[in-house]
Amino acid sequence: MNNETTPDIILHNGKITALENNQKEEQSLAIKNGKITKTGSNNEILKLAGQKTITINLNNRRVIPGLNDSHLHVIRAGLYYNLELRWDGVSSVSEALYMLKEQAKRTPPPQWVRVIGGWNEWGFREKRMPTLDEINSAAPDTPVFILHLYDCALLNRAALRALGMDKNTPNPPGGLIARDASGIPTGLFIAEPNALILYSTISMAPKLSFDDQLNSSRHFMRELNRFGVTSVSDAGGGGQNYPEDYAVIQKLANENQLTVRIAYSLFAQKPGKEIDDYKRWISMTKPDEGDMFLKMNGAGENLAWSAADFENFLQVRPDLKPFMEEELECIVRELVKNRWPFRIHATYEETIKRFLNIFERVNKDIPFDKLRWWLDHAETISNESIERVASLNGGIAVQHRMAYQGEYFIRRYGQKSAESLPPIKNILKAGIPVGLGTDGTRVASYHPWTCLWWLVTGKTVGHTIITPTENRMTRKDALMLYTNGSAWFSGEQENKGLLKQGHLADISVLSDDYFNIPEDKIRNIESLLTIVNGKIVYGSKEYSQYCPPLPKASPDWSPIGRWGGYHQETNCSHCHEHTTCSPLHHHNPIMGADGRLWNAGCDCAVF
Repeated sequence: MNNETTPDIILHNGKITALENNQKEEQSLAIKNGKITKTGSNNEILKLAGQKTITINLNNRRVIPGLNDSHLHVIRAGLYYNLELRWDGVSSVSEALYMLKEQAKRTPPPQWVRVIGGWNEWGFREKRMPTLDEINSAAPDTPVFILHLYDCALLNRAALRALGMDKNTPNPPGGLIARDASGIPTGLFIAEPNALILYSTISMAPKLSFDDQLNSSRHFMRELNRFGVTSVSDAGGGGQNYPEDYAVIQKLANENQLTVRIAYSLFAQKPGKEIDDYKRWISMTKPDEGDMFLKMNGAGENLAWSAADFENFLQVRPDLKPFMEEELECIVRELVKNRWPFRIHATYEETIKRFLNIFERVNKDIPFDKLRWWLDHAETISNESIERVASLNGGIAVQHRMAYQGEYFIRRYGQKSAESLPPIKNILKAGIPVGLGTDGTRVASYHPWTCLWWLVTGKTVGHTIITPTENRMTRKDALMLYTNGSAWFSGEQENKGLLKQGHLADISVLSDDYFNIPEDKIRNIESLLTIVNGKIVYGSKEYSQYCPPLPKASPDWSPIGRWGGYHQETNCSHCHEHTTCSPLHHHNPIMGADGRLWNAGCDCAVF
């Protein structure tokens, strides 16, 4: 056998979903030098094996291309992941408060317990948020900050003390501090008219050391691998300065420790000075600088702070200031002139129309000429604006924000208005590239299977049906957008997102058959074996022997080390019928003060 063609890995005896049009389902595939070299029957592929080929029996499991999140704040999330108590997937207020209480005991001064996104009250059985009294009772001495979507935050009394807040503390710009009858802050911070109060408050809490940020980023990538995510288009973030806040991810890339491919965009940081940011960055870097694991992808999602149409459906739609056009047009001209792809946060049709007016003016003077650009979110985009996006060869990146804010949207705008948001079928009909993602981690969860479940079922995480059958997506179409569809946003659609010869060997072997299980089981899917660039980066259950070792989460009191990330519901034989499970972490059996038992044998907390 020729060593130059002998496969490094063969996956056989499975159900290989290539996602190519009219491509039949195969049983096996071969991988060499990070790429798929052949797919076919078991006999065809197994005869290619050499002495050093790793041959893995798929046990008739479903195999799909690795998932590609078109909008995830992965770099920022990695810097903080080990600090965060994740309520993603937790199914009741009582479970959430128990976790909070136990973590408060573990967290040393001056650190805080932080719950930063990934949950809402509709996902709890009680259909309510925890109260401030419950939070103060669970954590009387350790500062606690709990972010609820982007509309408010709950702080306990210890956090208010740590911030030095009293009745003389004024409301900060961009927010309101709720107060009791004596004027003393209660701990409820309200994002009105925008989320600045939330950003600025959490930024005051202690951060991780550089070494712990390295560890934290690795653990977050492992968590993404757990669900089959192999690529991400990073959307930057407030407070995420370039190049300073990219040093951690760059070091991991230099040391070949990335297990997720990242194409990152640069997010303008200083209101009124955004053009200065971009002119400086244009002199420092350029699109596609880097490699297939970490590369610069362009500008956005924030191009100008005056252009941010804050998506808090508890508040009225923001009306952007009249000077927005002048600021944004100056930036877009600079980007197009220098051939920088760009993305822009755009929730509402009223905002999108104003953006498109700018883009069309710039295009007349400096042709876009197939320059890659796209809108992020676009929940309420009209058919007219869809056609305008198509005429400029733009794309639209869609996230499952409605799965987390659908009830609030219905409350403000009515059920009928929510039935086709975003209007994905109309967008696709216009020939516009569409990618799927989550917008994790500060509002919606980073959990990709919730996104796919939302598109297929039309449900919010609170199981409110918002999308009628005719507007929902098929499982295959949704998966296609989460793989090859999202690859367009980093210019990699020709070699990523399909299981075909010559494509990158980014692969997920699923715990359950996505195409055949009941719809409501889609959210419970995990990847049992995840491969990136032809190398195994994650394995569990029968594939745990292949899972590369990962250093323990640091610091040693990290919530991730104790509780893990996303909490799956399980029907484990050791557990109650409705249980939250974090399968990455094994816990010693303990009895909580309130009688809750942690099982030893199944990683599941029985409440």
